[in-house]
Amino acid sequence: MKNLNFNHLRYFWAVAHEGSLTRAAERLNLSQSALSVQIQKLEHQMGHPLFERVGKRLVLTEAGQIALDYADTVFQAGDELISTLEGRPLANRQVLRIGALTTLSRNFQLEFLRPLVGRADVELIVRSGTTRDLMAQLEAHAIDVVLSNSAAQREARAPFRNHLLNQQPVSLVGRARPNKHPFSFPEDLRSEPILLPSLDSDIRVGFDRLLDLAGIRPIILAEVDDMAMLRLLAREREGVTLVPPIVVRDELESGELVEHCRISQLTESFYAIIQSRRFPNQLLRDLLIRYARPEAPLSIR
Repeated sequence: MKNLNFNHLRYFWAVAHEGSLTRAAERLNLSQSALSVQIQKLEHQMGHPLFERVGKRLVLTEAGQIALDYADTVFQAGDELISTLEGRPLANRQVLRIGALTTLSRNFQLEFLRPLVGRADVELIVRSGTTRDLMAQLEAHAIDVVLSNSAAQREARAPFRNHLLNQQPVSLVGRARPNKHPFSFPEDLRSEPILLPSLDSDIRVGFDRLLDLAGIRPIILAEVDDMAMLRLLAREREGVTLVPPIVVRDELESGELVEHCRISQLTESFYAIIQSRRFPNQLLRDLLIRYARPEAPLSIR
């Protein structure tokens, strides 16, 4: 059985958090060459490279990210020991890092994470961003999963896997229309103004195709790439809004908005995109098992 050298681990921990051998060496009052040797000894003991050089930057490998999580836990445990002896106990936590597209429904994100919300032993880190930014973070092991409404594209260098979590209907919602006839889709869109998701949205692409086939050019009030903003505008503006009902669930339940028409030809899919790893995050694995839906095929668009 190998005995971990905690000095080597602390040196690695400092480099990982500084992101630079130079800064870490200055902080530890060591030469860069001596620090590099200590890191190499730790890598040899663990049997895995912990860093890879990308340009002038040191980037953690998958094994490096796992090692950093454990190192954080180890050195946090020392702080907890001191705090406990001083009468200030701290809770030890597992960490799950989630990336979510800015266009994704906040209600859906909450439903996905609900089993972990409020657990004292779990720390959730949620980052919003574009597909490109989040997929780069996933590839660099900076996050554990990307929540998206589009499947990941196939890339030989990064074996992404798409887990289909849910499929939601898409509707036209808006304020009640007490003095108007029931909404007729698509004909009423010749005169009824509409709020739409941006052109980057899959449901927008399908919606535009339906209107093109019907020969209708809608009166567009706004195009919004953030579902939270689309939800707010739906409450403030006249007309109708194209949106999955889960986005405005609270407004539909309260009667502030009503569902005028469900568009049977459209659905929105929700995916958890992960990268195949030798050391998967157990919290994420438990969430994916909970949903237990077949894996979606990789998009090759």
